[in-house]
Amino acid sequence: MKYHIITYGCQMNESDSERIATQLEKQKHQLAKNIKQADLIVINVCSVRQSAINRVYDKIKKIRLFSKKPKIILTGCILEKDKKQFKEKVDKIKPISDNFKIKTNCQSTKQALVPIMTGCNNFCSYCAVPYTRGREKSRPTQEIIKEVKNLIKNNYKEITLLGQNVNSYQNNFPKLLKTLNHLPGNFEINFMTSHPKDMSDELISIIASSKKVSKNIHLPVQSGDNKILKKMNRGYTVQDYKKLIKKIRQQIPKAKISTDIIVGFPDETEKQFQNTVKLVKEIRFSQSYVSAYSPRPGTVAHKFKDNIPSGIKKRRKKILLDMF
Repeated sequence: MKYHIITYGCQMNESDSERIATQLEKQKHQLAKNIKQADLIVINVCSVRQSAINRVYDKIKKIRLFSKKPKIILTGCILEKDKKQFKEKVDKIKPISDNFKIKTNCQSTKQALVPIMTGCNNFCSYCAVPYTRGREKSRPTQEIIKEVKNLIKNNYKEITLLGQNVNSYQNNFPKLLKTLNHLPGNFEINFMTSHPKDMSDELISIIASSKKVSKNIHLPVQSGDNKILKKMNRGYTVQDYKKLIKKIRQQIPKAKISTDIIVGFPDETEKQFQNTVKLVKEIRFSQSYVSAYSPRPGTVAHKFKDNIPSGIKKRRKKILLDMF
């Protein structure tokens, strides 16, 4: 049987797809040369944004028009509401499983994705991750070290440690970075995604002193307004975030800091949006991933009225993107 995997969402989903491919090949499935030759299509879904779910619907419709009718399995981060809607459209829906122990089948020959934890305990009011991936669960340190050693042995040059909140790794993230940094070999360690509340002084110090740990730091701010941050349940203020950035730049002068921003969150005024614009100018991020807010069922923010017109969301998004 020939298979094809379609992946939507973050690098965590990409890592899951690599491990799904390993499982399928162990079961003697072969990778199809293209999607139309596949007997089995696995769609790894991200329910975090409605736009991603809409793309999955469209993709399934197109697949059902193929002359060869493949079996379609849906997996990934799927909300219960979306599971019900997809139930009649696919052959099987499989929950995202603990793929930690599966040896990765890396898509790149130089870059490797290594999940070190999954899930989230933060419950940001807009986010579906705690409902799709569950609570935080960390891998044993020795298991991670063994996988990284194997990747170094196979000449991988860039190793990215993954987690919904990678720096809340429960077995001491700074210590893990320090250990990996001391492994022999010519490689670089990246990590994502970080939560500002878990960017400790110890972690900043380890990044600063470790030659193999990348100085590119992804640190989502989401908004430059304190009222919006509180409504998002982010657990920090703009002032906290700015102090953190100052600390990072003092200890790591070459740091490149990227971020995530959501525009059009319920009740976001023009003044509050301009506070975000002001923060972006002040921080001088190397890159920003900007998204327009879309409500997700089951989250706290779903109870808020989605009262920012789509046209205003698009304009605000464009303003921020044009700054980079």
